Amino acid sequence: MARLFAGTSGFSYPAWKPDFYPKDVPAKKFLEYYATRLNSVEVNYTFRQLPSAKTLGGWLEATSGEFAFSCKAHMRLTHIMKMKDAGTFTELFLQTLEPLRAARRLGPVLFQFPPTFKYDLPRLDEYLPLLPNDIRFAFEFRHASWLNDTVYERLAKSNIALCLAESDKLEVPKVFTADFVYSRLRKADYDDAARGELASQVRTLLDAGRDAYVYFKHEDDPRGALWAEELLRSVS
Repeated sequence: MARLFAGTSGFSYPAWKPDFYPKDVPAKKFLEYYATRLNSVEVNYTFRQLPSAKTLGGWLEATSGEFAFSCKAHMRLTHIMKMKDAGTFTELFLQTLEPLRAARRLGPVLFQFPPTFKYDLPRLDEYLPLLPNDIRFAFEFRHASWLNDTVYERLAKSNIALCLAESDKLEVPKVFTADFVYSRLRKADYDDAARGELASQVRTLLDAGRDAYVYFKHEDDPRGALWAEELLRSVS
């Protein structure tokens, strides 16, 4: 049965007190508490550093067996190498995530490319075969030149999700290229009607057999976390 995994980008935000985190919950217990209300998080930590086995073990201990961690690919892959000659570091990076994968707690790995990175089909074709098929991947392109049918076809052949990122600057078309969907909701606000429409769309995806990973933007207030919790309730 298809499942919804909903949460936010990151969880370590003291400003979420007291509307999401109770006043008496210390920062070191944020993840443990977060996981009692939401069932997934998009991890920014892995974008800037390679996680240690000890760090990942702590995350696993703090959360239940149903909780999924979607990890951002390291910036060296997306912003420095930009997929070029990146086979060795890709293997190294994915090896660091092995504790999550082995525990069946690894969600999709998100490749978030910089807004200045323009369409380069040969580079994409060279890189995609390097990605293992036992891990889910999502690609977030932030330059509009990548949003074309050829890219969609390449992603679909590898069962890689086009990240459905929407913000006030760019909205990626809702093209489904994998057997799961990865959404990043980055707009400043989502009113009742928008959230109701989102819930309806998620139900349709689940009914079609696609797992859905939905992450709201992290902000200086807990609205994203509360909206993710509302979404989980509305489709349960």
